[in-house]
Amino acid sequence: MGTQLSSRPAMNEKNIGIIVLAAGASTRMGEAKQLLRYEGETLLRRATNQAIASCCRPVIVVLGSHVSDLRDELAETGVHVVVNQEWTEGMSSSIRCGIAALEAATKEAAEGAVLMLCDQPFVTGAVIDRLLEAYRTGASPLVASEYHSKDDATRGVPALFSRNLFSELTNLRGSEGAKRVIERHLSEATVIAVPEAAFDVDTPLDYQTLLREANSTLV
Repeated sequence: MGTQLSSRPAMNEKNIGIIVLAAGASTRMGEAKQLLRYEGETLLRRATNQAIASCCRPVIVVLGSHVSDLRDELAETGVHVVVNQEWTEGMSSSIRCGIAALEAATKEAAEGAVLMLCDQPFVTGAVIDRLLEAYRTGASPLVASEYHSKDDATRGVPALFSRNLFSELTNLRGSEGAKRVIERHLSEATVIAVPEAAFDVDTPLDYQTLLREANSTLV
């Protein structure tokens, strides 16, 4: 059980940054899934655009593998792009890199951070703002998404972490992700239903399913 955290002061959304984690090698996909296209844009650009559409500022995008191919996707977006040189370690290194970039961009003034992935194509700016609203009206150190995956309830990202949890995020190692911190503080967390987060693109079959979904909406 994690240490009980005190309530935080009233929040201004501009003090909440957002970190798009997009550094992985997409080994299960067999190619850079960040560059797969859906509804006329790559998954990376789509996630970045949705982060921009939210109330969070600044927007940090963490790249790693395939960085030379991905940079052009973010040209003229105005987001803070940071390269995780240690991306082979796993998700934890990208979280550390993103938090460090957020701290640098805000001069350590950020009250909190939303972590989101680039492979959840149905997560929108409106979804992110629901996390912000739950944080603003509640008294929890974090707000996590709840959705069903393979009939099991999952609490995960996108999720909003108060500044009090930054040290725990940066202490993650290896393949550990933000879910480890969420589980540790679940008794204190606000959990909201985010069915949009249930679908992610990890394999060629997932991508085919996504394209079928897109095609069905055009019929």
